[in-house]
Amino acid sequence: MKGRSLFKKKSPLPRSYLSDTSSSAAASTAAVATHRVYQVWRGKNRFLCGGRLIFGPDASSIVLTVALIMTPLALFVAFVSFRLADLIGKPLGAAVPATAMAVGAFDVVVLVLTSGRDPGIIPRNARPPEPEDSDSTVSPAAGGAPSWSLPPTRDVYVNGTVVKVKYCHTCMLYRPPRCSHCSVCNNCVDRFDHHCPWVGQCIGRRNYRFFFMFISSTTFLCLYVFTFCWVNLYLTSRQLGVGIGRAVADSPVSGFLIGYTFVTAWFVGGLTAFHSYLVCTNQTTYENFRYRYEGKANPFNRGAAANVAEIFFSPIPPSRNDFRAKVSPADPDAAALYYLGPLSSESRISFYTRGSLSFDMAKASFDLNYSAKRTSVASSSDFGDIGGGGGLDHRVSTRHLQEPRHSIFGGPGRESRKVEEEADAVTAELGATMMMQHQQYGGGAGAGRPRGREFEVV
Repeated sequence: MKGRSLFKKKSPLPRSYLSDTSSSAAASTAAVATHRVYQVWRGKNRFLCGGRLIFGPDASSIVLTVALIMTPLALFVAFVSFRLADLIGKPLGAAVPATAMAVGAFDVVVLVLTSGRDPGIIPRNARPPEPEDSDSTVSPAAGGAPSWSLPPTRDVYVNGTVVKVKYCHTCMLYRPPRCSHCSVCNNCVDRFDHHCPWVGQCIGRRNYRFFFMFISSTTFLCLYVFTFCWVNLYLTSRQLGVGIGRAVADSPVSGFLIGYTFVTAWFVGGLTAFHSYLVCTNQTTYENFRYRYEGKANPFNRGAAANVAEIFFSPIPPSRNDFRAKVSPADPDAAALYYLGPLSSESRISFYTRGSLSFDMAKASFDLNYSAKRTSVASSSDFGDIGGGGGLDHRVSTRHLQEPRHSIFGGPGRESRKVEEEADAVTAELGATMMMQHQQYGGGAGAGRPRGREFEVV
């Protein structure tokens, strides 16, 4: 009752003042949260439709893939299928062009489903995981404070078999079993199979079945065109009473498509056969080529029937990332999770005062102090080449400033001069702020440094 009466007390401030302050607070919050996740994504992905479609950095290769499929299909439909339909006659003749167009449309649909969806990206951690006493090593730091280092691997049990999982320094997490970090997209992907340059996307848990449908339907389309081009040449030779050579001269498109589909079918057909083997044994391409499970049983193999059911009939897990969610620079974890880019003056002040994480403007490699535990967040290979030097002024350089490519059609170099100048100003202000913090806390061995769950640049 005593606590409840506190809320019933009438505020001494006028209602107009309260409404003005609440509206101004809401306006400032809305002004700060001006970014969405897909706009500040740390991976190298490209997005379309406001973050609803996610592609790899090599998404432009989809145009080439579609051209390699649809161009011969258009030639077959226009110059072979309708002529063959007249030679075959009704009712079977009309099915030849209709089947070709239906399979071609299905092929493009599964290609988009493979390329334009989240393959199973594991969200990054804002800070390294807490080290366990059993597997962490302790070494004295320069200032006398203890320094914990996480082990590179951990052992987990999968169906009674020990499987080693690795620690990812870029995403600051222990990868789940069958997860791997894609160097092309710069993301940890669940059940990582491979990065396919033909579809411009990683192949993982959430798009593997569509990838298999794509290569299998492409194989079927190649064999379909190859077979009916031969049928067209055979019926043409019989109708004209000439040999196959004269029939090829009468229908040169059929001869071209026979050679084209013969070469293509070996490639996509072999790929389909290989992935059929992987599906039946419940392996990934990455596991097959790197580990091959030599000397031990595959812990994920549950039999051919169960493996096929797991790939094609199990529900697809939802994405772990909301690419359209709004991100506020005032969030203390924002700098570790996202690339915020140039911010307004109000956002910069809010970011510097509320959070003590390093602002990764120049893709520099910093060390984070987390509750007296010093862990390196990334290496130079993760964030680019960083110039040497012991001073803090050498660790932030405006010359290495770069914007991520988050548009499937756009690329670097399209920013205006005003944006570049603002970015330089932000980086210069960041360097001055970091230098002041370094001079303030650098005098003693950890004296006066913030404690608790705050980060600081060291």
